[in-house]
Amino acid sequence: MKTTTFILVTLLTITAATAQQKEAVGESPWGPDDEIGTLNMMTEASQLQVLSQIVSGKVYDLSVDYFVGMPSFHSLGDPGYQYWLTHTPHGTVVDNPNGLGEAMNQKVSYTGDAISMYTHMGTHIDALNHFGLNGKIWNGFTPEEHLGDKGWKKTGAETIPPIIARGVLLDVAAAKGPLPKNYRISAADLQLVLKKQNVRLQKGDVVLIRTGQAQHYENAADYLDNYPGISLDAVKWLVEEMNIMLLGADNLSFEAFPPERTDNWVPVHTYLLAEKGAMFIEQMFLEELSANEVYEFVFIAASLKLRGASASPMRPVAFPIQTKQ
Repeated sequence: MKTTTFILVTLLTITAATAQQKEAVGESPWGPDDEIGTLNMMTEASQLQVLSQIVSGKVYDLSVDYFVGMPSFHSLGDPGYQYWLTHTPHGTVVDNPNGLGEAMNQKVSYTGDAISMYTHMGTHIDALNHFGLNGKIWNGFTPEEHLGDKGWKKTGAETIPPIIARGVLLDVAAAKGPLPKNYRISAADLQLVLKKQNVRLQKGDVVLIRTGQAQHYENAADYLDNYPGISLDAVKWLVEEMNIMLLGADNLSFEAFPPERTDNWVPVHTYLLAEKGAMFIEQMFLEELSANEVYEFVFIAASLKLRGASASPMRPVAFPIQTKQ
């Protein structure tokens, strides 16, 4: 019995080690110059088709506010959100920066401001250069050839097109109840949600995962506290079997921690971005969609064209569409 147990443990260890060695940067089916991965699934025809299904002028804003003290990746050493005034009505009177004198500046009140922030803050989309494997990013691009002092020359945020597609909310928090800390959402969980919502996924969908974490967004400590997220098997099911185009969620960094692999601290990130060329949106606001049980919609979003950046702020919106029951 001991010998059999030893052999089984050895085989399992070897199998696990072999499986963990299979991670490799993906080669794009859209060609050697591709920089947007699965967003190539979107066409003018698909956009027009889904826009024709809008049944209401009601618009759902799926983004969060930016404010001083908002949740951030400060634990990794990244800067928090900063805001400051560069001009105030009274300060303009005192400083006279435009040289037009007190009377003019008393009449025309002038306010100006500036911000400083990490690009992976608030509602944002991760570009394909955000994470790679073994020194390469999606489609085999390398830092030696494609990373300059002012950012990546390939797959930067400026390459991300405006997105118009069918969107589907998978309201995991509603279907399963409040999720435990660090809960890892499985493919079986998503299939349960689809059944409860009576919704079917289609090729090229934008799939948004609600964990319920956005309810804590105004309190950074609660929002960052051991939040639930999606698992590797769930995203593999969505990408490989359901052929979704884009993913999103309402938590800080999409996947759950601690990581489910011992050799990769962000296996979901590297699988999606580096292996499959599938982008995703983090820190979304999905509470209103959930409250009104809007599960199918036209998803419309555009990000800032931050040249070379690994992410960009995004303001997605949703318009309800006719559902097929």
